[in-house]
Amino acid sequence: MRISHVMTTLAISFSIAGIAEAREQLSLAGSSTVLPFATIIAEEMGKNPSFKTPVVESGGSSVGKKGVCDGIGTEYIDIGNASSRMKTSELEYCDKNGVDLTEIKVGYDGIAVANSIDGQTLTISKADLGKALTAEIPQEDGSWIPNPFKKWSEINPSYPDIEIRVYGPPTTSGTRASFVEMVNEKAYCKKDTVAKKALKAINAKADKCIAMRTDGAYIEAGEQDNLIVQKLQEDTSAYGIFGFSYLDQNTDTLKSAVIDGGEATFEAIASGDYAISRALYFYVKHAHVGVVPGIAEYMEEWTKHWGEDGLLSDAGMVPMPDDEQAKYTKAIKELPKLTADML
Repeated sequence: MRISHVMTTLAISFSIAGIAEAREQLSLAGSSTVLPFATIIAEEMGKNPSFKTPVVESGGSSVGKKGVCDGIGTEYIDIGNASSRMKTSELEYCDKNGVDLTEIKVGYDGIAVANSIDGQTLTISKADLGKALTAEIPQEDGSWIPNPFKKWSEINPSYPDIEIRVYGPPTTSGTRASFVEMVNEKAYCKKDTVAKKALKAINAKADKCIAMRTDGAYIEAGEQDNLIVQKLQEDTSAYGIFGFSYLDQNTDTLKSAVIDGGEATFEAIASGDYAISRALYFYVKHAHVGVVPGIAEYMEEWTKHWGEDGLLSDAGMVPMPDDEQAKYTKAIKELPKLTADML
């Protein structure tokens, strides 16, 4: 479906809904990881006197995906940002509310595990990282117990002999959703011999492991990754989980953990060698295109900065390969409707 068609037919939907006039500014919300990149694009667009600078808010990926699906009308956001891909259940909520979307991938990001440059470097396997943070640990007899590990060294004597204390995002965060899937579920539960046996004993799936500890070893620090950065600068014996761009912007005070033999670097994420990386997205609501001014122009602004030498790369986002850039440039122009079979 091309933008011109969407603009014509769905502007009528606003009229039918009794909405007298559109907002003069784009409204976006969602992932704190996508936030700095979306803000850059908004500010670039704001340099054009024909448009007001879009309002970009955080709140977490689930807030972005739900918010864009809540309904049609100027009281709802136009675009939802996410660092985890929309799920079928989330798309069903959109369909229930009569909201059609297009999914746009904008680049890649690593999930950094980092700490103060004055603290001990954490050199750990991805599986053991999941083992340290999951709420329950399986036993040989098939039972599950609250995670008993108090220190990293209790998991492996080569790890730091300090208490496990990790600051990270809450359940609304796409960063957290991606982390627990890649680390707790896939690296630990799906591969650990004892875990696989215990899961089979209770006829459970590996997503049993995605619950994070609540005994103080894992501390929810809110949606703002810069607050986690601040905590690590104050607490040199703690570690933090956040998007790579926040590590990239604070290398004077923070350092990456070594996970499965590699650190979180721009080059390692771009090559696929870093152990914990994911794609970044935004979801645009068809019914607002052509009604809220500047949506098409905002999306196009992304394409101007996707390259290796662009503003987004300078801010820490890892560019998509050329074929993906071409694919999503086309999607921005044609707005294909996101359907369940595409997920």
